[in-house]
Amino acid sequence: MSESASPPALALTTLRKSVPGGRVLFEGLNLTVAPGEVVAIMGESGVGKSTLLNLAAGLDRADSGSVAIGGVMLESLDDDGRTRLRRDRIGFVFQAFHILPHLSLAQNVALPLVLQGVGTSEAATRAGSMLAAVGLADREGARPSQLSGGELQRVALARALVHRPTVVLADEPTGNLDPDTADRILDVFVAEVRASGAAAILVTHSDRAAAVAERRLSLTRDGLVPRHG
Repeated sequence: MSESASPPALALTTLRKSVPGGRVLFEGLNLTVAPGEVVAIMGESGVGKSTLLNLAAGLDRADSGSVAIGGVMLESLDDDGRTRLRRDRIGFVFQAFHILPHLSLAQNVALPLVLQGVGTSEAATRAGSMLAAVGLADREGARPSQLSGGELQRVALARALVHRPTVVLADEPTGNLDPDTADRILDVFVAEVRASGAAAILVTHSDRAAAVAERRLSLTRDGLVPRHG
């Protein structure tokens, strides 16, 4: 089958984004990510890495350019359509976790499935499997307040992957983990991305984390450039 038979999982085309005051973060930015591919994006603080993830997720809008998830142009959707697309096709690992304190770990991880209408039993089974994959099999009933920052990061990763999204966007997913735990979580992350055929963008300051990616890019004002070394 030819490569043109299906659209890329994620395509960012000639994106331009400025911030209040007129400073341009980047322009002319292009990126295509294939199913099962992990791309690491690095750069100094303030260059717009998290902003780029928000644009890819439809949480923010570019000044110009386009974002497509599985061939669906985000610019063609209304707010409800963008919300549904995020729910069904995007997994996001936020730097601040956004784990809901009133839910158990299993309930937090199952939430994307519940929002999709997956049955309670199947959602619980898949959430349990995902928690086991990130090393939290014995903590399903625990509350977020009982966890360390590193454990919360693992819950966030499990929640982002549980519904087998088209695109996974991870903002410093190992930032609160010790090196050994980070390596384990990155192994899980890459294995799940490849198994599900998701396209993944990993924003990180860590060369060690970036090393798991097929491509390593630096974000500059003129877009993304290959990172060497």
